[in-house]
Amino acid sequence: MTHPPIAYTSTRGRIRGQGFEDVLLAGLAADGGLFVPEAWPSLGIDALRALDGVPYADTAAAVMAPFTAGCFDEAELRDMARDAYAGFAHPATAPLKQLDHDTWLMELFHGPTLAFKDFALQLLGRMFDRVLERRGERITIVGATSGDTGSAAIHATRGRDNVRIAILHPHGRTSEVQRRQMTCVADANVLNVAVKGDFDDCQALVKALFVDEPFRDSMRLAAINSINWARVMAQAAYYVHAALRLGGLERPVSFAVPTGNFGDVYAGHVASRLGLPLGRLLVATNRNDILARFLDDGVYAARRVDPTMSPSMDIQVASNFERLLFETGGCDGDATAAMMQGFKENRRLAVEGEALRRIQSAFVGAAVDEDETARTIRDAYARMGELLDPHTAVGVAAASRRRADLPGPVVCLATAHPAKFPDAVKKAAGVAPPRPVRLDAMLEGDERMVVLDNDLDALKALLIERLGTP
Repeated sequence: MTHPPIAYTSTRGRIRGQGFEDVLLAGLAADGGLFVPEAWPSLGIDALRALDGVPYADTAAAVMAPFTAGCFDEAELRDMARDAYAGFAHPATAPLKQLDHDTWLMELFHGPTLAFKDFALQLLGRMFDRVLERRGERITIVGATSGDTGSAAIHATRGRDNVRIAILHPHGRTSEVQRRQMTCVADANVLNVAVKGDFDDCQALVKALFVDEPFRDSMRLAAINSINWARVMAQAAYYVHAALRLGGLERPVSFAVPTGNFGDVYAGHVASRLGLPLGRLLVATNRNDILARFLDDGVYAARRVDPTMSPSMDIQVASNFERLLFETGGCDGDATAAMMQGFKENRRLAVEGEALRRIQSAFVGAAVDEDETARTIRDAYARMGELLDPHTAVGVAAASRRRADLPGPVVCLATAHPAKFPDAVKKAAGVAPPRPVRLDAMLEGDERMVVLDNDLDALKALLIERLGTP
């Protein structure tokens, strides 16, 4: 199918009319906003029905094609997707496993780094290569991670000639496996930075780099976090894939999504905007529950970040939430910019009236504490022999509690392999998760990282020193 090119706009309204290629390379808009389509494309029910039963890579290409027109056509996307997913360890790529009569687990951890981030990032590495080769350019990717994005990004871009990558993670706040998946990579184009702070501090540093226009341009910065539209677009594919396999065109499917930065659950919203009928999206958080609280009362108020056994969700400022605020606020960039500036100053914003009703009709939230997370891991193993990682357990627990609010079959996203969190899983279930051979190989070698204060100037100096300018 041929699609007309679409234009992208920033949620803050100052940058408009961008093509996909520029959005891919920029990541974050120069005005500090996030890119979204100026007009949403639609696949239509007939096109969705034609995807029922096709391989995962072909579904991904069809879902992404409306967003990449003018840069990649569907045939190019199919080629990249087949190449990217050929390395996944399960032949179904994103297999569904039944938990009870109408609840399913979608395993998203069969990629190279055993986490759902591989679905988008293995593709993005290939997209960057093709675009940069066409342009004859090099870029510097800078990203923040609460655990899984960093390793997936590094393993998607390591050794690539036209890409240098620097990943910031909160010092001492990831699991050992998550950290070593990043820091044991020896390629010269990779820099790991352990920031003395939490994930929100890392994310704020990355955003500050991108809004510093002279520095951004001199370093040719590009983003690989879920602030990059291409990440969200690629993840929308597994919502379509799962829904179609459960009869989702006749009975809309709901999804329970372990959520920190709002990117993965927002990808479900993207699938809905493309035309996929959805029941509801459950935003499942740990005790860092800013999103669950917002969905209850419309007040988005940041608190202190508390470390948990599900560290990838230890976030209080969910970047992708701005995309939803922009859309439900009438796509008013100035209003969104003012709202986000107010939140930056006061750590609080409120949504009410029709905008809040629209959000609550599509999303429902639930916060799961540490005891409930551990109990869910223990019970799943005792009842079914199924080992869940702590993030997946948050989603399963939330789905059980809010089942009455989730129409149709419910798919819980299994976002990481339990072997990435062996200590937490063993403590809860009484048994250590088996470690895949590919993980053993990945964790060998010496660690390479720089521990840095939460200081923007120090970070800039480090990037110039270690990576240089393109």
